[in-house]
Amino acid sequence: MKKIATVSLTLAMATTLAAGAAMAQAWPERPIRMVVGFGAGGGTDIIARIVAQPLSDILGQPVVVENKPGAGGTIGADFVAKAPKDGHTIFMMNNGHAVSATLYKSLPYDSEKSFAPVSLVATMPLVITANKDLAATDGKSLIALIKSQPGKIRFASVGVGSTQHFAGLVFRNMSGGEIRHIPYRGTPAAIAAVRGGEVELLFEVAAPVVGQIKGGELKALAVTSAKRFPALPDVPTVAEAGLKAYDVTTWYGLAFPAGTPEPIVAKMNAAIKTALGKPEVRKQVEEANFLPEISTAPAFTAHLGSEIKRWGKVMQDDGIQQQ
Repeated sequence: MKKIATVSLTLAMATTLAAGAAMAQAWPERPIRMVVGFGAGGGTDIIARIVAQPLSDILGQPVVVENKPGAGGTIGADFVAKAPKDGHTIFMMNNGHAVSATLYKSLPYDSEKSFAPVSLVATMPLVITANKDLAATDGKSLIALIKSQPGKIRFASVGVGSTQHFAGLVFRNMSGGEIRHIPYRGTPAAIAAVRGGEVELLFEVAAPVVGQIKGGELKALAVTSAKRFPALPDVPTVAEAGLKAYDVTTWYGLAFPAGTPEPIVAKMNAAIKTALGKPEVRKQVEEANFLPEISTAPAFTAHLGSEIKRWGKVMQDDGIQQQ
């Protein structure tokens, strides 16, 4: 009896695998919806639109970007989590997805189990920018200034629980200084506050501030990635200021709903690798101030899990209340 059950299970698994392989061979059969949980023009939307066109060419079906903004990206995430598991709906996920996993008391989906990560697509560091009159020129002098004026230096972010907010908290904790967080409603307001002298510092993703840094409206003190950022090659890293383990980057990656057949996941992973391997696509990504990043599906899955744990610990350590 046990032998019959084992044979039946083996046959069932083989049938499932064969069905998945057959589905992948025919896939995609119609346009693919690439859902972005934020509005048009933001970083997630920009990288989605950059990769959508070459993926369309490679896969032979249109890859259409669809914005579903709201609730920190969770509306878009929920839409994808509940979408059919046939490979025709995919989510452009970013690191805010990992933050939301612990920031919100309850979500209508599981931030890990409801998704089948496919591959990372790009990363982007944050830049610690300052009012041009601040008496600091790099990360090292900033740390010295903060320690000389405990609690007087303020940093802006785009809101409580944002990656920008958490980047500032990690910097504060590792430097041993005391800086105050002032949240604003979005990047334009936060940038205006720093330029106008309402606050001294801003932790912000690179894309919105590179132009203003190069134009002299803002001063760049450090980038938050482990390596220097090609768009700002003269700006040192936070690690170069002495905080050796400091590394905060935004990331972007594609994920299907959980349960999407593995052969489809593998086929999309290969398409992403091919797309980002094209020199003209890489150039477009880099000119938009992103850094191309490709991974295997298991590596992206592990990365997502580690990010959720990391930011959950930051919330716990700093007593940030769930929303």
